[in-house]
Amino acid sequence: MSEGLGQVRAEDAFDTDRVTAWLAERLPEVSGNPTVTQFSGGASNLTYLLRYPDTELILRRPPKGGRSSTAHDMAREYRVQQALRPAFGKVPNVRALCRDQEVIGDEFYVMDRVPGVVLRRNPPAGLDLGPARARALSERYVDTLIELHRVDPAGTDLADLGRGPGYVERQVEGWTRRYARARTWNTPSFARVSRWLADNRPDDVAARVIHNDWRLDNLVLEPDSLEVAGVLDWELATVGDPLMELGSALAYWVQADDDRMARSTRRQPSHLPGMLTRAELVERYRRGTGLPVENWVFYEVFGMFRLAGIAQQIYHRYHHRQTRNPAFRHLWLAVNYLDHRCRSRIRAAESGPARRS
Repeated sequence: MSEGLGQVRAEDAFDTDRVTAWLAERLPEVSGNPTVTQFSGGASNLTYLLRYPDTELILRRPPKGGRSSTAHDMAREYRVQQALRPAFGKVPNVRALCRDQEVIGDEFYVMDRVPGVVLRRNPPAGLDLGPARARALSERYVDTLIELHRVDPAGTDLADLGRGPGYVERQVEGWTRRYARARTWNTPSFARVSRWLADNRPDDVAARVIHNDWRLDNLVLEPDSLEVAGVLDWELATVGDPLMELGSALAYWVQADDDRMARSTRRQPSHLPGMLTRAELVERYRRGTGLPVENWVFYEVFGMFRLAGIAQQIYHRYHHRQTRNPAFRHLWLAVNYLDHRCRSRIRAAESGPARRS
């Protein structure tokens, strides 16, 4: 899990001695001075690797500025993983939750490190991702999601995590509000898109435990077999409509025949020869779950709209100098592009039979 590791950014630094003192009172294997590095791949909660002489731990904390209380609730994220692990063994083992903000200025928690490979924009040197292995990996990507969506919330301690029926409606209304609050002068209104989503909103198809940030770079892979060893970043997990999760996940899935702008925003190697297309992933998901996907265009457009909302919230922090992370500087361009893509998909759906893409 070393990909994306680097020095801790100055704005994200914390008092290592105080963290170590707090951990040492709770975890007997923690002692000595750790080497601390920061994962650069995430754009929301901050993630660090603490290497102690006898153990390696992952520390998660919120970002500074412009926070959503739900998205950055460390206690909630800790609880979700603790409760879900017995039913879905690919959840990391969480170890300790600190609610005392005097330690580092925020709540945080630590968990065991899941060893393996995390794929970023391009595969690391030496990793064979030829067509056959790429296809198998893309199948595991969707099959693991199917496995998660088979978890019955009633069989876990997470039945109360969601808010009951009306998930689709709440998501459309919620992301419309969030985008409007985060909008900056250089990004579009998304009025056409949000209105279309509200007018074409289906009922919930089911209520399942959903991860809500399903991407290849949140999967830890066994280096040789590329089997999924673990699933990371449960900050947005809830109980909701699984097709909304699939639409959101595939908004990130850039394939080889997408246009140049889409390819420039790619964050995972989903374009490689052998990788399933979005249409093939949807079909495999349909066969694995039995859920109806006839109204796929709605979930596809929602996924892109939600992705634009996430990007805009992050860019809003950069725009207002709440972070100086240079990776966020040009996100406003991606937001404009996603508005174009949503409107194009809506026009295509209104002018003829909807096709999956």
